[in-house]
Amino acid sequence: MEVTEEQAPAPAGGEDGAVNIPEELSLLPLRDTVLFPVVVVPLAVSRESSVKLIDDAAVSGSRVIGTVAMKSPETEKPSLDDVYRVGTAAVIHTMLKLPEGIRLIVQGLRRFEVLECLQTEPYLKVRVRVLPEELPTDPQALMEVEALRRNVGGLFQKVVSLSPDLPDELQAIPQNVQEAHVLADLVAAHVRMPIGEKQDLLETVDLRERLRKLAALLNRDLEILELQSKIQSQVHTELGKMQRDYYLREQLKQIQKELGETDERTAEIEELRQKIEEANLPEEARKEADRELDRLAKMPPQAAEYTVSRTYIDWLVALPWNISTEDNLDIRAVREVLDADHYGLDKVKERILEYLAVRRFHPESHRHPILCFAGPPGVGKTSLGKSIARALGRKFFRMSLGGIRDEAEIRGHRRTYIGALPGQVIQGIRRAGANNPLFMLDEIDKVGADFRGDPSSALLEVLDPEQNATFRDHYLDVPFDLSRVLFITTANVLDTILPPLRDRMEIIEISGYTEQEKLQIAKRHLVPKQMSEHGLTPEHIRWEDAALRAIALGYTREAGVRNLEREIASVCRKVTREFAEGRTEPVTIDQEAVRRYLGVPRFEYEEIAERTSQAGVAVGLAWTPVGGDVMFVEATALPGGRTLLLTGQLGDVMKESAQAALSYVRAHAAELGVDPNFFRRHDLHVHVPAGAIPKDGPSAGVTMATALASLVTGRRVRSDVAMTGEITLTGRVLPVGGIKEKVLAAHRAGLKRVVLPERNRKDLLEEVPEEIRQELQVEFADTIQRVLELTLDAPAEPRADAGEQQDDGEAPATRARPRAHAGPTTQPAAPAP
Repeated sequence: MEVTEEQAPAPAGGEDGAVNIPEELSLLPLRDTVLFPVVVVPLAVSRESSVKLIDDAAVSGSRVIGTVAMKSPETEKPSLDDVYRVGTAAVIHTMLKLPEGIRLIVQGLRRFEVLECLQTEPYLKVRVRVLPEELPTDPQALMEVEALRRNVGGLFQKVVSLSPDLPDELQAIPQNVQEAHVLADLVAAHVRMPIGEKQDLLETVDLRERLRKLAALLNRDLEILELQSKIQSQVHTELGKMQRDYYLREQLKQIQKELGETDERTAEIEELRQKIEEANLPEEARKEADRELDRLAKMPPQAAEYTVSRTYIDWLVALPWNISTEDNLDIRAVREVLDADHYGLDKVKERILEYLAVRRFHPESHRHPILCFAGPPGVGKTSLGKSIARALGRKFFRMSLGGIRDEAEIRGHRRTYIGALPGQVIQGIRRAGANNPLFMLDEIDKVGADFRGDPSSALLEVLDPEQNATFRDHYLDVPFDLSRVLFITTANVLDTILPPLRDRMEIIEISGYTEQEKLQIAKRHLVPKQMSEHGLTPEHIRWEDAALRAIALGYTREAGVRNLEREIASVCRKVTREFAEGRTEPVTIDQEAVRRYLGVPRFEYEEIAERTSQAGVAVGLAWTPVGGDVMFVEATALPGGRTLLLTGQLGDVMKESAQAALSYVRAHAAELGVDPNFFRRHDLHVHVPAGAIPKDGPSAGVTMATALASLVTGRRVRSDVAMTGEITLTGRVLPVGGIKEKVLAAHRAGLKRVVLPERNRKDLLEEVPEEIRQELQVEFADTIQRVLELTLDAPAEPRADAGEQQDDGEAPATRARPRAHAGPTTQPAAPAP
């Protein structure tokens, strides 16, 4: 390191008359420093402009510069507006150049006032006016100045004696300095006070006023120091035996250290104690942490319980007891985020915005709703939770409940077990790092139970706003407040959820997407995502709406869009391969390109008119966990007597619906124009195709009654109509569920008319999109008689053997099956109860 030192003689006798102060001065801005006249201080200069200023001053030979304090020490390149207008002219006595900058020793000369700025680059240069030292000449004023000087000197000596920061040698300053203005500047330079107060003293030209201000500041500082000394004295008195024991322990530690007997255990205990102090634990948790730490301090590290206690304390101090994130209550901004991430799902979005509105008008309320998103797979339940967390500005944690059978997964294990840990709820809070995250409990309908306990019962406390404020994990054994957590659960079906648990949640049903909604989701989200993941740009590939619609209808059979995304990804992979093999022209994905890349469509709807061309076949509507579907009910008659045969893997409820349908038809045979002896001479067989799929529920009752009525009357069911509804023996049509899914299934199948129960009229208006209602003719019926009027062709001549011609007929094929049937599906196509 190269060090150069230059030195110039200081003004003789401390008088500034030996140094000429020019009218134009280069300004050196000082951080957190006010230089007073006569005072000698060291300065460190590292700013490029300041180094240039010092070099120019050294070259000029005068070595006189202007020093001014900066208003804000954070300013990197100060202008004239960033410094005070009154400063001190100073002479450079010593200049030491180092690699990191320049070290100076300067002495203040006279006060000056900045009049105007002459230059700003490379440093500030200004015209100044030297402020005269206004010394009184009146005898009375001189006596007042002398009194103030002595008062300031006495106060300064007391401050020096009480302050640990000031050396005792400074007490000699009042005795050796008789000039009042020099004493005032020296005392102001040495006493600790804010920069603003020092600058005020520098700007005060009147000597008596300056001494009065200085005396007031010294009095204030002296009172603080005396109070500090008094408090310290009281603490020393009150410590007593505690301090003595502490000193003895410290001496013991030092002795052990000298003997080489010290290990890391003491440092570890102190580190844990410090973490407990910083964790700001609640009272009960703090008592438990201190008690466990005292046990740990007395326990040898080799003990089996040592690691258990250490891990327990680590968990206590690592939890975010008082750390939370601030919610974004801008409803418009939250709506924009939700709309950008998901298309549709208006019911869920409205509920979140309502929650935000309540929080905005009642900020003190920490009661959060427990929401449950129920719907088929692939409709965006989990991703919607992430989007809500991002919109609210909350941390997100997802816990999958699928297959969990141990209650300890929720509540944790007690510490008596080896390897015990808190439950997943507390672990999720710790990973989130805040006590108010969005906590998603995924697949809550798939929680199991066995000899280890029932996790659903443990969730009763977690998901109860009245109880979760004092949730007690078995491992921690201290209450943790979960009331600030926003819990959201997801489920495919609600029947498997424990009824008390279902009662604690606000159910928001997310139905399957319509064809138009799938098209919009694909255009807005799926296609851009897959193109990005496969390195494709709009210059490589262009998608047509007809192609996306063809993929949705011909290659997927789902309520959500998960398989649709897979098929889009398959097309992108094949296009990427073509470009990797040398293709240069852009690719347009139309219906022909879809068939070329994905092959023959895997799903197609059979011609319903062909299936219903003979009497005894009716089209029903069913609800499944993956969306709605259409199903056929076939009825035939064969020689025998009074036997009803049911096939198609029907459940008990569906079998009872068939019995009720037959009872109604037999009871009203005369009204239907059927020979009463027909039922004595024939057995009836009702079959629901797709026999490998279990089916159940009461909503097929209307369809079965229509098929039987068609069979015995010989009147065919109209080919463009489908129906759903539960029946009673008196001929009433009762409401059913899953209306949206069923109507969408009829629309996908190309049907033009749908018959629904009268009491489901409100469900149609609330759930089914307007564009679907416009394309379908929906009829409502409250009796079987009305259903038959809407669904059967004009009556034909009644015949007693209406069903005998079908005895030897071949059973119709199943509906809407894949071209290459790979076996029975595992998803039940059950009519909704």
